[in-house]
Parts: sequence; C-alpha cells; structure tokens
Amino acid sequence: MSTLEAYARRSARREWWRDGLEAAVYLVAAVGVALFVASGGLLVTAPIDHLYGLGRVAGIVAAVLVLAQITLISRAPYVERAIGHDRAAVTHTRLGKVAFILMLVHVGLILVMNARYDGRNVLTEAVALWDLGWFMVAAQVGLGLFTIVVATSLVAIRSRWRYERWHAVHLLVYLAIAAVVPHQFLEGSTFRDGGAAWWFWLVLYVLAVGSFLAFRLVRPLVLLARHDLRVAAVEPEPDGSVSVVMSGRDLDRLGARPGQFLLWRFLDKDRWTQAHPWSLSRAPRPDSLRITVKPSGDASARLAHVRVGTRVLAEGPLGIFTEASRVAPGTVLVASGIGVTPIRALLDEAQQPCTVVLRVRSRDEAPLLAEVEELAARRGADVILVAGPRGSGWGTAAGESLGALVPDVAARDVYVCGPVPWADAVVLDARAAGVPGAAIHRERFGW
Repeated sequence: MSTLEAYARRSARREWWRDGLEAAVYLVAAVGVALFVASGGLLVTAPIDHLYGLGRVAGIVAAVLVLAQITLISRAPYVERAIGHDRAAVTHTRLGKVAFILMLVHVGLILVMNARYDGRNVLTEAVALWDLGWFMVAAQVGLGLFTIVVATSLVAIRSRWRYERWHAVHLLVYLAIAAVVPHQFLEGSTFRDGGAAWWFWLVLYVLAVGSFLAFRLVRPLVLLARHDLRVAAVEPEPDGSVSVVMSGRDLDRLGARPGQFLLWRFLDKDRWTQAHPWSLSRAPRPDSLRITVKPSGDASARLAHVRVGTRVLAEGPLGIFTEASRVAPGTVLVASGIGVTPIRALLDEAQQPCTVVLRVRSRDEAPLLAEVEELAARRGADVILVAGPRGSGWGTAAGESLGALVPDVAARDVYVCGPVPWADAVVLDARAAGVPGAAIHRERFGW
C-alpha cells in the first residue's frame, strides 16, 4: 500500500467514526420513539389527539439530544478522538438549541391538550399538574433553569459577560437535567410499568451521566494524584507572554501529543475555581509540560503571578490538532499571535517537508519566534514571516496567499491556529489553493 493510500484510508476511518457518532444520536431517538409507539402512545379517539402524541415525541427527542449533549462535553476519549473537542463543543451548542425548542413544544402541546381534556385554561392546568407529585414541580423548575441557561448563551448577552460569570450560570444546566429526569420515569406512561423502555432509558442515562462523572470529575482527580503536577517555573517571554513549566511524575502516561491542549486549574486561592484551555507550547516530556500564554484577559494576565509549587489540576489531553490527523505527506503550519503555541509544539514532530508561516505585526511582538526559528533550523523546516500591518485578507497589504508562499501547499496538510476571523480567512485561502477539506486542521477556542 502506498503512503498516499494509507493517508486516504486514515482519513476515511476518521470520517466514518464522525458520521457513526452522529448516526447513533438519530438511531437512539428513533428507538425511543419506537418504544413509545409500541406502548400504545399513539392510540387516539379523535384526530386532535395526535397533538398529544406529538408533544410526547418532542419530549422523547429532546431527552435524547440532552443526553447527547452531556456525552459530547464529557471529554470522553471516544468522543475527543473521533471529532475533536472544538467540534464536540459546537455540536453540543447546536443540539442544545434544538433540544430547548423541542422542550417548549413538548410542554406547550401537553399543557394545551391536558387543559382541553380537563376543561381548564392553560395556566390553571399548569398549576394543577403539581397535584401529580413533586416531580412535576421539579420538571417545571428544570424548564425555568434551562430557559435561563439558553437566554444567557445568546451572543448578544454572552459577549458582554466575562467567561467565568457566564460559565457559572451555565452550570445550572446540570441542576435542570436533575430536576427534569424524575418526571420522565415517574409520570411517563411508557416508563411507569417498567419493561424494555424503562431499561432502555436507564441505560442511556447511566452511560451519559456516567461518562460525564468519570471523565469530568473522577479522571482529573486520578491524574492529580498520579502525576502530582506542580508549577516548576514561570518564565516571562520577550514579547510579553509568559511560559509556565509544570513538573510531575510519569507524564508520558498522560498520553498528550504536540498540538493538544488541556484545561488547566491552578489550585491556589485565586484560581482554583477556574479552568482555562491552553495549548502545550512544546512537545510533552516525561517530567514536564509547558504552556505559553499571552496576557489578553484577567486570567491570562494573572498567570504571570502564579507561585512556583502550586498544584495543578489538568483535564485532558484534548483535541485532534495533532500529527495523528494528517492525511497527506508534508505539512504547512500557519499561526497568528499566541496561536503559535500548538504550532511550536507540532514542529517537534511535524512531517517533512514542513513550512511554518507566522503572521506577526513585528518580530518583537512574535511569541516564541526565536525558539521556532531555532527548532526549524534543526529539523530542516522553512519559516516564513509575514510581518506588518493587517491587510484585507489574512496577511498584510501585500496580499500574501498560501499558494504563492508554499507552491505545493495543495499536496500537504495545513494546520491553522489563531483568532477565529483570521483563521477563517486562512482556511478560505487554503481551499482556494486546492487543499482538500480533510487536510485542513484547526482548533477553535472561542466561547
């Protein structure tokens, strides 16, 4: 088998896993609806009764999507390796919007139809549902919490909030899920009598919630105990960024790859409540890891003052921005600003031929530039510095293009890291130069 055939098969396998995960969500939703139908949920005495059944179907699909959301953000390896952290986060957000709309449809249709059956108005019916048990009160509280989370996730509101404040409110979604679940098992006629549907949903909840607890809560604590990760050095860089070196035991067992990032939580009194996604800025070593951060916000600015010896809780490694995603021989590594950190790490093992393209205002403002140039010289890679004021595209007013800078770019993988609008422009330029979509890799860190 030729090298190109091997790369093509690797790309096809990854796409198959991605498509398989998406198809699994549809399949689970279809099975859930089928079990509802099998239980007699669609039996009607008048055509309008179908609206009641439609309301219950909307609730079933909404529950499946919420469970899919939990799984996507559980940071489980089988999700991370298949679609990557950024795509999982984007899909999580998209499913959340659809799930919330279906929740509203579910609640609206059930209330309207119950009010019709009981001869009451909708508000009176909503209060009357409390008589069924505490679980109906909890379900209504859960819907209110979901509404708060969705409202505060709107771009117009989110853009005005600090990340820490938004994230604290977003945690209400877990309380909302806990409040909503009981009514499904205690009131839903499909579940009350046990049987296949009851076990089907119990397994779904155990898998989704179990995955979340295992990889979001238990695993980070296990890693903390196993590796005893601590701040070993805080090193100011010439451009104003800061490199933090962390030491620990058996860090090769962490399984981190150049290009990946972790969620870092520095366990001192000022930072222990906050976890931030920062990329490794060099290949991981058995006894140390390093990140490099530009002071662009409150958390990154305060990082320069973290004390040596501070314990570090790390979640990850996360992302598929690695050599393992490569589908063609040769690489082009493109970065802007502090986006150079995973690019610098990738350079430690990048496939040759390799070209590094750095977009900077000036040499003095370029993070890790001397290090990148020295490492590139040792590995036989080319470094192209695109310096100067920003132009209309991703480069300067001179109008650089990847096709002109790297004539054989269409036969290589292109890795892009930098601000989202800038990275979007680089991706468009790469596609215009003939680089296939499967050979373009990027990581999004925006919230």
